[in-house]
Amino acid sequence: MKVLILSDIHANYQALESIIEKEKEWDKLLFLGDVVDYGPHPKECLEFIKSNADYYVMGNHDNALGNDTDCKCMGTFREYSIATREWHKTILSKDEIEFLRSMPYQENVKVEDKYFFLAHATPFGDLSKYLTEAELEEEVKWLPHKYILLGHTHIQYKKIMHNTLVINPGSVGLSRDSSKACYAVYENNEFILKAVEYDIEKTITDLMESPIPNHCKEGLKNVLLHKNTTT
Repeated sequence: MKVLILSDIHANYQALESIIEKEKEWDKLLFLGDVVDYGPHPKECLEFIKSNADYYVMGNHDNALGNDTDCKCMGTFREYSIATREWHKTILSKDEIEFLRSMPYQENVKVEDKYFFLAHATPFGDLSKYLTEAELEEEVKWLPHKYILLGHTHIQYKKIMHNTLVINPGSVGLSRDSSKACYAVYENNEFILKAVEYDIEKTITDLMESPIPNHCKEGLKNVLLHKNTTT
């Protein structure tokens, strides 16, 4: 069985499309939250998740748009998020916003004979907290799960904590590791972290045509080009 694991698409359809074209087929798709905010293609990305994700959880940006609340971002990312979210609200339908609102905080998913625990930022369900490694290890030790899948940090990793394997596939649409689209695949009893090139210039062109303030466009452009990843 082949399982495609995605997180933090952030309305970047070019990045998402590059992964789809690279992997072509899979048996199950797991999504770890944050389909909206920052990028220029919220509708296309959300429709893909609605139509293709077998299991999914809510991210802090999904929650912020769906429930009209604070995403609790840090630094300049807060301003970028607010600006793009107001724009995305004008693009998405009521049904699409309701979908964001209805996403679960956590899922426990059976894949063949194994169970994967899915959450966005923390195993205990906080949508926006950035855990230190020590804090993550403290949360993991209270859970019985052998495999925990998290997103939110936009950084790929595999870590063994208390006999639990914690996997973060990185960010599809706004990676802090590189200017590539990051994701993970589970196949043949192994989690593989992957990244592919995508048409960043197309994403930037579409973003520059958006109605958000110019300084937000330039800031997000630098993040996409991996010139500024400070949160």
